[in-house]
Amino acid sequence: DPAWAKDGAQPRTLDALLTECDVVSLHLPLTASTRGLLDAARLGRMKRDAILVNTARGGIVDEAALASMLREGRLGGAALDVFEKEPLAQGSPLAGAPRLILTPHIAGVTLESNARVSSFVAERVAEALQAA
Repeated sequence: DPAWAKDGAQPRTLDALLTECDVVSLHLPLTASTRGLLDAARLGRMKRDAILVNTARGGIVDEAALASMLREGRLGGAALDVFEKEPLAQGSPLAGAPRLILTPHIAGVTLESNARVSSFVAERVAEALQAA
């Protein structure tokens, strides 16, 4: 049995999942198969009060369709820190959309993550130098 089965979870298709979720948070790479994955049709399957969060990659969500849905009140809200073109272009359909939080792609840029990455890089450089 799959690990999730013991907790009573059931597999869902993406389209079915979108109709059920209150919050959809994207965590996937941008590939040929994920580009435009959340297009107007899929966004339209979401609950009217659902929230979409994309901190994965720009291009996965159709930005014009998302902006339209927010303006028409067909989606509860959205938060994005990634965009099709970064930085977000002036005149983007997202500009001025209601119930939308936009941030630059900085989710992992904290003092703690910078210190951790810096230590990791320094350790690897030291190891490489000692091996040479």
